[in-house]
Amino acid sequence: MVPYKHYGLLAIVGLMWMAGCSSPYVENNKIEEIAPVVFWSIDKGTEGKLKISTLVPPLIQEKKRLLSKEVDLLKQGGQEFNLIYYRELKQGQLRMLLINEELAKKGGIEKLINTILVDPDISMRVYLLIVRGDFDEYIKNQLTKQENQDYFLYRMLKHYEEHNQGEMSIVNIHKFMKKVYSPFKDPILPVFHSDKNNFNYVGTALFQNDKEVMVIQDVDDNIFQLLDNDHFLKVLAIPKFSISLGRIRSNVRMKLSRDYSSLSLHVGLKGRIEEYQGESNIQSEELLQHLIHEIEVYLEEQTSDLLKRMQRLKVDPLEVGTHSLKAFSKEITDEQWMKHWENMKINVDYDIKVHPLINGAVDVFQNK
Repeated sequence: MVPYKHYGLLAIVGLMWMAGCSSPYVENNKIEEIAPVVFWSIDKGTEGKLKISTLVPPLIQEKKRLLSKEVDLLKQGGQEFNLIYYRELKQGQLRMLLINEELAKKGGIEKLINTILVDPDISMRVYLLIVRGDFDEYIKNQLTKQENQDYFLYRMLKHYEEHNQGEMSIVNIHKFMKKVYSPFKDPILPVFHSDKNNFNYVGTALFQNDKEVMVIQDVDDNIFQLLDNDHFLKVLAIPKFSISLGRIRSNVRMKLSRDYSSLSLHVGLKGRIEEYQGESNIQSEELLQHLIHEIEVYLEEQTSDLLKRMQRLKVDPLEVGTHSLKAFSKEITDEQWMKHWENMKINVDYDIKVHPLINGAVDVFQNK
């Protein structure tokens, strides 16, 4: 009989033996012999293949270069990179997956993303981006100006995600796939335009399952940020009225009719006037209220138009359908909801409260 005090030691030895049997091949992770991968760029190749690119090495002081391969399978790309680079590439530090917009419009990117998602070595916080243009050309050009551009892009995305500033839609791989497989939820991804010298944010791509069907930008994207994403904008510029509102916070309320024939959307905005280049004397209470009313009407029209386009394309990124889920009521299917959503009458109401500009300074909140 084994003494009680030896049970713990035997358990540890047993676990070590089991671990050794389940993983007979130990991977080589010597820092001198591996190169962590920061991003993969995926584009259309020739004859139906995928063109996969990455930058090596991402961290050590060594001249960087862009590796590209045309392959049939995503994992095949990682394998073939190792045959043309003297360090073994490790995907454990993958932080960005950039997908060309033509692939996103075609559909089927779910299979690519699933390949990343099921890899136990890769974090589920990988950022997903849609790219217009040639990202490889941009990276090659940046190598002569800023070698660590791939890392700086990652830090930019992380900054906007952590601070929830509503400047752009930031989505990681877990959030995207969760919406793909959840009822009443259509996924979104940020869209960037890339050329030889620039890599700029364009707007938010709306997806039907895993196929891009629409990109919203400018004022429409600002409205989307206020309705769904961060409910906050550092700046809301409205050129039509020569005004910029700042530090905008939104309070959104949705109410569905019992038969799902109509939706009432109320959006309360609070912020401050940061710039005004118009002709009205907004130091006058009456003229200021008139301007605010015009802005409310304008945002109501823009929001209604945006929602109507979503209805025509049969997408619900605002997750309006989740408001149909109520206790003790019969649950409807995703298909049934979409039929209601297509024909639904939508009433939009904005209520704006702002700090007025007085002698170039910001006064206290005013209430209507």
